[in-house]
Amino acid sequence: MLPSGHNRPMVVPRSTEMPVVLRTGERVITLTAINPRMVGYVMAQTRTEDFRLDDGRALRVTYAEPDGVTRGGLVVLHEARGITDTVTRMVAGLAEEGWLVVVPHLYAGEAGSAEVGHDEARDKLSELSGESVLAATDIGFAWLARHGLTADRIGVMGFELGGAVALVVGASRDIGAAVTVSGGGILEPLSAGLPALVEVAGDLRVPWLGLYPEAGEAAIGQEQVAKLREAAGTAKVATDVVRYRSDSGAAEAWQRALNWFDAHLR
Repeated sequence: MLPSGHNRPMVVPRSTEMPVVLRTGERVITLTAINPRMVGYVMAQTRTEDFRLDDGRALRVTYAEPDGVTRGGLVVLHEARGITDTVTRMVAGLAEEGWLVVVPHLYAGEAGSAEVGHDEARDKLSELSGESVLAATDIGFAWLARHGLTADRIGVMGFELGGAVALVVGASRDIGAAVTVSGGGILEPLSAGLPALVEVAGDLRVPWLGLYPEAGEAAIGQEQVAKLREAAGTAKVATDVVRYRSDSGAAEAWQRALNWFDAHLR
């Protein structure tokens, strides 16, 4: 049994007139547009623990477990501001869909990846390297393996910063599948220690799906997304890049991500 944690279950208010809206960073996300099922039930509980491997590697992780049969395992990689309320609720939403979900804290220090402001986020982002994010993700994979999941039943999904890292992971590790949502750093790296995504997309080793909104503050230019699609198309695995409308297409994008994992994690 997983150890008990610190956070109480989150209750999303039931409403037929007003969507549930969360503000994170400089953008607003309407959760009912991403996943309409997030209204009207008690979401899965998230917990945080310090996880240590037998070889001495250790990392703080936040996780959520499904209430029933486990479809597979997902490592979710957080945005630049850390594990925000939005990330936590998205993790809980994935658990409600049947996934065992773990979020490795990519940022070092006593606070781990607790939510921070924009200025501190920029400082923390500058300290990241490809080596450090892969090491953190590997510990996330090990956490899922300790709970009985094999590599072919494990996927990785990331948002913004985490979306960029998810592609880097997909080009470096043999798992089941990867999904990037609004991953930046396509032509220019997000930090000096991370590669530009177009430089590694052709090396993808796992089926990869990129989801990019057409408009809004999280949007990335069409030309950049087109270049990423072209680069990913040279990989020897299945890839797809989808641009979606932030309002009417968000629910479809959410479903595409779930379908991608269902298709490739066995």
